[in-house]
Amino acid sequence: MLVVAPARALVRLVPVLLIVLITGRGDDPVRIWISVGITVLVVLAGVVRWRTTQYRITPERVELHSGWLRRQRRSVPRDRIRTVDLTASPLHRLFRLNVVVVHAAGTGAEHRHGGLELDAVDTAEGEKLRGELLDRSAIGPPPDPPPRSDDATPDPPIHLPERDAPVLLARLHWSWVRFAPLTFSALAGVGAVAAAAFNILNELGVSPRRIGAEAAAAGLGRTPLWVTIGLVGALLLVLAVVGSVVLFTERWWGYRLTRESDGTLRVRRGLLTTRSLSVAEDRLRGVAVHEPLLLRAGRGAQTRALSTGLGRGAQGGVLQPPAPRAEAHRVAAAALSAPRAEGPRPHLDEPHDPTRAPLTRHPAAATRRRFTRALVPTGALVVAAVVVGKVWPDLDWIWPTALVLVPIAGLLALDRARALGHALTPTYLVSRLGGLSRRTVALQRTGVIGWRVRQSPFQRRAGLVTLVAVTAAGQGGYSIPDVGADTAVALITAVTPSSTDITETRPVS
Repeated sequence: MLVVAPARALVRLVPVLLIVLITGRGDDPVRIWISVGITVLVVLAGVVRWRTTQYRITPERVELHSGWLRRQRRSVPRDRIRTVDLTASPLHRLFRLNVVVVHAAGTGAEHRHGGLELDAVDTAEGEKLRGELLDRSAIGPPPDPPPRSDDATPDPPIHLPERDAPVLLARLHWSWVRFAPLTFSALAGVGAVAAAAFNILNELGVSPRRIGAEAAAAGLGRTPLWVTIGLVGALLLVLAVVGSVVLFTERWWGYRLTRESDGTLRVRRGLLTTRSLSVAEDRLRGVAVHEPLLLRAGRGAQTRALSTGLGRGAQGGVLQPPAPRAEAHRVAAAALSAPRAEGPRPHLDEPHDPTRAPLTRHPAAATRRRFTRALVPTGALVVAAVVVGKVWPDLDWIWPTALVLVPIAGLLALDRARALGHALTPTYLVSRLGGLSRRTVALQRTGVIGWRVRQSPFQRRAGLVTLVAVTAAGQGGYSIPDVGADTAVALITAVTPSSTDITETRPVS
């Protein structure tokens, strides 16, 4: 930790140090002393951090003490721990270290701060901590030994059974790399890297715009403008594809999804920065299969776990890389197939793949609402474009261009209407919705802890409501939009029979 923490801080300060050294005047030693001073302060801060950081694990809690000027004392009950994440950057791997991130259940502010991060823990110690923190049998004070007399016969030694080997559920197939350019996160990552490089060059006094303009002028000469635009677009597309493939390789190298003997689902991945996420299966409340538009166009999907304590970021609960749609549904079924000490038992009538269960279509009024919500704003935009063309004749080309949006909006509305549906199996509440980003959710019926029912004035006229199943896992609630009021009451009664105690509702004025 004495090496890792200062080294990470210095890596972040490299652009600043370079600017200080390059922008100095002549042999002015001030810039050198400033750089040396910054380095010394960073190293001292690392030493102070090492001297003031301690953690302790008791049968009931995990505690972390840190800070010198601003002391922090953080504690998490062990019975609220849901996932343990092991991450190792290249610098950590060089010294055989891990960052152990403990996620605990909670909501609101507690959810944002409901975990601990133990930085620079030995790799072997990190693996030991992962198993110990997710072991439910170790929670609570140990039982007192039974009394025995001095002349009692010694008890025979206890031979604990060996733990079973992990069960491999999924592994990386390199043919899946074809889905890399179809994910927004990969393209956004390429854009972020390019923007960071652009800013660093700008700070160093190098103008990427001027270099690019000179290179384009020298290489293209008197090439027509439309050819130039096409070549630049093709170049950017190639760079985006190559960059997304590189990021896919770094993120998912060595990917394996296993079911561990300690009752957890474990995801291992990463080339330069290795990551290991462990999710306690007795806290798993369901799965979600995501199909963004581009990924769905390539017949791909991605599966995520719905569990308490997982972060809400893009990678929170991801169980696999972008993969073929059939593989995503298979992984979802495999993640839900293990028997649990808590929660529902497999039912004889339960479908093998809950995320592919036949769905009940929503009423025709729901389809009309999909088209109304898509076409009315688009029509208003076209009318506004026509008005602009009449007022400013130089802009009369806008409204023919805006007309292209009408069929696009109609196709998106049709896609959303076809996706809308729900199902109720003996164990799961299944829902599907979305156009640009389709999502199929299989949520355990026992994981539903409440309901929210919303109804706009337009829904009231159509006799529809939006039903939201509230859960402590994942996003905290999953909606079933535009279902009939009678259907919503039937779902609430079937999933949570105690809700039938509510006999009357009144509108709030």
